[in-house]
Formats: sequence, C-alpha cells, structure tokens
Amino acid sequence: MESSPAVAEFNHASKDAAPAPRPSAAAPPSALAGDFWGGLAAMLVALPSAIAFGVTIFAPLGSGFASQGAIAGILGTFAVGMTAAMFGGTNRLISAPCAPATAVMGAFALEMMQLKLTPDQIIVLMAVVALACGAIQILLGLLRIGRLIKYMPYPVVSGYLSGVGLIIIITQIPKALGVPSKHLVEAVRHPVDWNWSAVIVAAVTITTMVVAPKVTKKLPAAILALAAGIAAYFLLGLRDGSMLTLTGNKMVVGMFGGSATDSFRAIGARWHAIGALNANMLTLAVMPALTLAVLLSIDTLKTCIVLDAITRTRHNSNRELVGQGLGNLASVVLGGVPGSGQMGATLVNVSSGGTTRRSGVMEGVLALAAFLLLAKFVAWVPIATLAGILIVVGVRMFDRNSLNLLRSRSTILDFFVIASVVLVAETVSLIAASAVGVGLAIMLFLREQVGGNVVLRKTYGNQMFSKKVRLQDEMDILQKRGDCSVIFELQGSLFFGTTDQLLTALEPELKTRTYILLDMRRVQLVDVTAAHTLERIEDAVSDHGGYLIFSHFPRRIPSGQDLHEYFDQVGLARPERHVRIFAELHDALEWVEDRVLAESEIHREEEKPFELAEIELFKGRKPETLAALEQCMERKSFKAGEVVFRRKDPGDTLFLIRRGLVRISLPLKGHVGVHHLATFGRGDFFGEMTFLDGEPRSAEAVAQTDTDLFVLSRKRFDTLAEEHKRITINMMEGLARTLALRLRHANAEVRVLQDM
Repeated sequence: MESSPAVAEFNHASKDAAPAPRPSAAAPPSALAGDFWGGLAAMLVALPSAIAFGVTIFAPLGSGFASQGAIAGILGTFAVGMTAAMFGGTNRLISAPCAPATAVMGAFALEMMQLKLTPDQIIVLMAVVALACGAIQILLGLLRIGRLIKYMPYPVVSGYLSGVGLIIIITQIPKALGVPSKHLVEAVRHPVDWNWSAVIVAAVTITTMVVAPKVTKKLPAAILALAAGIAAYFLLGLRDGSMLTLTGNKMVVGMFGGSATDSFRAIGARWHAIGALNANMLTLAVMPALTLAVLLSIDTLKTCIVLDAITRTRHNSNRELVGQGLGNLASVVLGGVPGSGQMGATLVNVSSGGTTRRSGVMEGVLALAAFLLLAKFVAWVPIATLAGILIVVGVRMFDRNSLNLLRSRSTILDFFVIASVVLVAETVSLIAASAVGVGLAIMLFLREQVGGNVVLRKTYGNQMFSKKVRLQDEMDILQKRGDCSVIFELQGSLFFGTTDQLLTALEPELKTRTYILLDMRRVQLVDVTAAHTLERIEDAVSDHGGYLIFSHFPRRIPSGQDLHEYFDQVGLARPERHVRIFAELHDALEWVEDRVLAESEIHREEEKPFELAEIELFKGRKPETLAALEQCMERKSFKAGEVVFRRKDPGDTLFLIRRGLVRISLPLKGHVGVHHLATFGRGDFFGEMTFLDGEPRSAEAVAQTDTDLFVLSRKRFDTLAEEHKRITINMMEGLARTLALRLRHANAEVRVLQDM
C-alpha cells in the first residue's frame, strides 16, 4: 500500500473496498473493537512509509540525520493522525506523513543547502514552513474554501500526483543504488560506485511490494516489503560483517540519539531559534508553505471524496481542513513532519472495521507505542529498503490511464495539460505546476465552450405554432405569412467567447424577419458582452419595426444570475425598446400569431358572440338542423379566470366557444404549477374527449377572458340522434375532421423538430 495513490485508484477505490457500516452516535463495544483493529491495520500501513518519508526529507542534510528523520516521521504519524482525527470532519480518515509533503519539504531542504545554510538553520526553517502550512490550512477551513479546493480539475490533480511521484523516484533511485550523495544522472552513469548490497536489498523490497498484494491481503504490502528488505539485509550481512554494526553504518537508519529530556530541550531550542529568525529568513518559507498547504489540502480532500463514495457518507471539507491544520501544528510542536489524509491507510482502516474518528486516534496512539517499543528495531531499517518502498509509491502515483488521452484528438490537449504540470513540477515547483495546470484547464474549458454550438435549433413561425388552437382560415394565414418570425433555441453560455457565433447565426435573419424569438430555457450564463450583442440585435430588428422576443426567461440560471434583474441593469428590457419577454415559448408564439393575424385581411368582431351557424363545426348546416341542435344546448358564461372544469371532474359535455378564450392546462404533481396544453378561441370547441368516451376530465379548463359557451351534453345529443340520425353523423364527421387537422399540424411540427 502507498500513502498517496494514483488517480486511477482515486477513481476506482470505491469498487475495490467493501462498504463499512455507518457509525452510530454512541458506538457499541463492537464499534470500539472495529476502531482499534482498523487503527492498528492503518498504523501498520502508514508507519513504514512515514519513516521513509521522514528519512527522505532529512536526507539533504547528510547521512547523520537519517535517524532524526525517522523519528520525525513516526512523531508526525502520531501527532497528525491523532489531532486531525480529533478535530477533523471525516469518520474513518487516517492522516499521516505523505508523499506531497516529502516532495515539497525535501526540495526545500535541498534548496536551503545550496544557499549554504547550516543543517540546524534548515531544520528551523522547515519547522516554520510546517507551522505556516498548518496555519494556512486552518485559515482555508475558517474561510470555507475547502469546498473550492475539491474542484481542482482532473488533469491538474493527475499531473501534480504524477509530478510528485516522479520527484520521489528521482530522489530515491540513488539511495536504492547505495550512492545517496549523488544526483540521479551521476548515480546511474557510474555503476562502479553502486553498493550492490543496497541494490539487492532495494530489489527484494520492490519485488515484495509489488507481488505481496497478489499473494495475500491479510498483511499490508508495505509491512511485508519492509520485513523482506530487512531479512535480505541481514542475509547479506553474513558475508559482510560491517553491515551488522550500527556505528558509522550509512546503509541503515541508525541509532536514535539522546534521551527524552534531550528531545524536549531540542524542541525548546527550536522554538527559541524560530523567534530569532529575521524577515529575510522568514520570506524563504512563504512559497513552500503555501505550496505545502494547497497540496496537502488537495490530497486530503481527494481522499475524503473517495471515502464518501465507499461509505455513502458526506465529509465536512472545511472542518477537515481545520483538523488537518491543527494536526500539522501539533506535529511541528513535537518535532514531526507534516502530513495529510492518506488513501492507502484509510482504505485499510475501512476494510478492517474502523467506523468512527476514534480509529484515527487509535492509529496515532499505536504509532507512538510502536516507536517506544521498537525504537532499537527501527535503527536497523536499511535506507535501501525505505527507498524501495518509496519508489513503488512514486510509480503508483503515476496516472497511467492518462496515456489513453493520446488516442483521441479530442482529448490530446487534456494530456498536454497533464504533461505540462509534470514538466513544470520537475523544473520549477509544485505550486507553479498547479497554477499552470489551472490556467491550462481554464483554456480547455473556454475551448469547449467556444467550440460548442450556442444555437440548438432554428425554426420559422410557419413550422412551429403556439398552443392556441386556430380555425382553419387562421392556420392558412399563419402558414402563408408565419415565416416573418424565426425561433432560435439557445444553449450553453452566452459570453465573450460565443457572442460572435450567436451574431453570425442571427445576422442573415435580422433584415428579413420581423420577429426574432430567442428561447432561453437552456442558457446557463449571460455576460455583459453577450448583453451588448443582444442590444445590437434589437437595434437591427427595430430599424424595420420588428421585435426581439425572449421566452422561457429564467428568473435564475444555474450560475445564480438573475436575468430579469441583469437585463434591467444593462438597459435591454426598458419599455421603449422593441423587446418582449414571455414565460413560455408558446406564449411568445401566440403573441406573434395574433399580430400576424391582426395585420391580415381576416377581421373578426371579437366583442360579438357567435351564433351556432357561425361556429366552424356547423357551418353550412340547414337552419332546421341547427335549430334542433340548439334546442339541446345550454348557454353558459364565465368570467375571466373562472374554472370551466377541473381535472378528474365527471362529465359528458362538449363546449363550443361563442366568445372569448379558454386555456387548457394540466396540473403538475406537488402543486408546483400547471403545464399549458392548448388555448381555444371563438368558433372552436373543447371537451370532446369526455364527450366521446365518457371518462373523467383529463385536464383543467379556465376562461382566459370573459367567455360565452354553447354546452352540449352527450345524453341530450344521444336523445336527438334517435330522431335525427343525419345530424349525429354530420356532427361526428365534423369532430373527426377538426381533430384530424389538429393532429396533422402537430405531426408536421414534430417532423420539423426532428429534422433540426
């Protein structure tokens, strides 16, 4: 197991670990036992890597500091693990020294050595970096920035993990070759300088680390690899007696110097030295501290997200950052190295029965107990074994799945982002790599937004009609003259990157169409550049008396922007402008259709109620037939807003409109509104479904204006049919013909939409 897994493990961890039971408020004895065994298993995974991380961080100071680094790794496991668990916001999370901390702190120590600072000064500055890192993490949590850090783009996370892994590999290969004082290129180019005993120990460790998970899952691979490396070392020591002594042996961690009293004195002296630092020295720690805080926060929250997926819970990001910051502060106080939430140890904790934050506390306490009991044993741990463990950790941090991005032209730029982050991480710094990655990810996002089509569909007014049911002569007019309007269904973001595309799509229609309708239901963003472009469009349309019309105008779009308020602020919705805004597209279409019909030769006296002979269904009928029908009908009137019938009402009546408008709607579930089905006007009819099949009403009818109706019940109609069979046949034919025409118009509209 490794402390900081690859992105592939991040994506699939939820498939590889069994879900753990949900913790209860008062944990039963079984939960306490689970926390103990989970904490113990997590400690066995985290401690070997923590020792390796500590040794690596202190390695630039000289071989004599290996034991101090090992102690710092163990103390970091204790302090970070226990404190972060106590104050953090995630059950089951295990925190310990980690690979990102090793990369940043090790690079900082090496850079300070190049500035000719003494090891003691560097140790003090590393403490300052860790202190500042913890303080920054606490600040991030208090400012509630934790939720934002989680949304670091995938290519950036992948690149930074791969970059950290590569840094670890580069620094550990010389140690695995037994020449830790040399750089990678020099070490590889001069095999004559290799310590072959160290090479064999490292090879045994790496092989065990890779093969162990395939053989058994009962013991952590890191523990088995550590044991195998130590065994190989002592077997080789049978040939070389110098390997079996601690004094002057650079192949092992070495004895821990000093007593507990000396350790406390060293901590006190370190705090005194921190207080004595001048401003110039402190500035050296600013960027490494910021880098460390950001990377450790990302590493922790990434692990929390995977843990949420496995346990079906939700962590508190901001509280977790505060807990991690306090943990890193505690680690500095005790002389340990900083850390973060560890993926490998956390998954082992879950699978071993850990259910609450107590498992993290157990892990920290058991790490301290292991240090007190096994201090002499740790002194014999070979440096090459620790290097082998870290090399496997580094390799596993590589996101090998990212190579698949090279297979498609559409994702090759995403791979370029990952490669750029890795390159900058190796040549400049990890914080610079993160900044470069975020910048490139933003560019990729803009590319996708600009590359997408902002116009989903374009139709004309003689292809799509409103839900107001028109008489046949009106439909003839609309089909002939309806192309004076054009409907654009927009989608995505209307911002500076897509406004030219929008203008290009609309420009051919601006001089030839009177009404430009923009359906905004799928729009997610409108910026000031887009608003200015819409003003230009309105100016062009209004020059010849046209209108710019918006429909499905959301009060708030996904970005949280209030479009009504925004359009008022930019002046686009002022009364003097030729702009209209409607709640639904069909309301906008109805407004346009009414204007087109008003400008046509058709002139209807809306104030005068129709007589039966004037209604479309009965035109051309004999006077005696109409007289017989009218005797079967009632005359009813409804005020505007009055309900004619409700959904599920019983009834068998057909309604014929003499005057006014009736809106047919379908109430939505949960009383959240209604869905507009159709609007019927003078001369038309509605209610025919119940009239024909006798079932309850399927929708609701409301008088939109003052309305006069003829009402014909099926019972009275059937009585009339017994005496006048020809009347019933003609009326049923008329109903069927009108319904067929309505269906034809609906089919034509569906075909147009499918062809777009």
